[in-house]
Amino acid sequence: MFSRRHPYLFFILVFSFIFAVAIIGVSFLFVLGTKDSGYDDLKIGGEKVGIIEIKGVIADSKNIIHNLKRFREDDSIKAIVLRIDSPGGGVGPSQEIFREVRKTVGLKKVIASMGAVAASGGYYIAAGTDGIVANPGTVTGSIGVIMGFTNFEELFRKIGLVPVVVKSVEYKDIGSPVRGMTEDERKILQNLSTNIHRQFVMAISEGRKMKLSKVESIADGRIFSGEQARDLGLVDRLGNLEDAIEWAGRMAGIKGKISSVYAPEKRTPLLKYLLESSIKEIADRSVNTDLYADYLYRP
Repeated sequence: MFSRRHPYLFFILVFSFIFAVAIIGVSFLFVLGTKDSGYDDLKIGGEKVGIIEIKGVIADSKNIIHNLKRFREDDSIKAIVLRIDSPGGGVGPSQEIFREVRKTVGLKKVIASMGAVAASGGYYIAAGTDGIVANPGTVTGSIGVIMGFTNFEELFRKIGLVPVVVKSVEYKDIGSPVRGMTEDERKILQNLSTNIHRQFVMAISEGRKMKLSKVESIADGRIFSGEQARDLGLVDRLGNLEDAIEWAGRMAGIKGKISSVYAPEKRTPLLKYLLESSIKEIADRSVNTDLYADYLYRP
């Protein structure tokens, strides 16, 4: 037999075949994972309310912005509900989604529906909508900015590692994890944090049409229940997702029974999902050597 006469060649051929099949399989899964799940099906039927889910730590805005734009341009979608179940996340992504929401409210009604948690960056996004519905026990608020990094200076000293840094200007390595922070650097970062916090407060004042002084009085990082948030003017109504859909549909002028559709989610390959999961994001941040600034509620 061929396998006995040429064992090495047989092994190479078998290995090559398995490798080729694996490459084809992975490529096929990747193609499936990057395609949307039947968005054309959403265009069947009459007037509807579109639902976009914002779940977990907000690390990327691309898909949410994409879905907002789709629903905004789809004539069959008369109103949009943002279902938010998030403790917040990166400053940039939160602000990008907020901006897209503000573009959309000028054309269609947008309502935010808060799940278990809609805090910090999650609330930032909700503040840009036409109205906010929360459960009585929803955890929301946490209006503030958190910055930080992990300092390994003592650990390096104990194991005998000596970091060497060459820089062209004084503050190029501000927030370095291998040395202590100077008083001047702390002031710089505090000013940065204060500026980003101010942007948060201004966004709430604009979106909620609240007096700046009122927002400032409660923008100290504390969290609120949905019920408390309603009493403070941060939330409009108490209710669940169905209540939010009903409200959005009536605001848009839909008569009779209100139908709703979810924005299609991109099916993400398993490996990519694991690499980009919210759990990993939180774990990375807990020992991150890089300086970060977040609109994120950290219990």
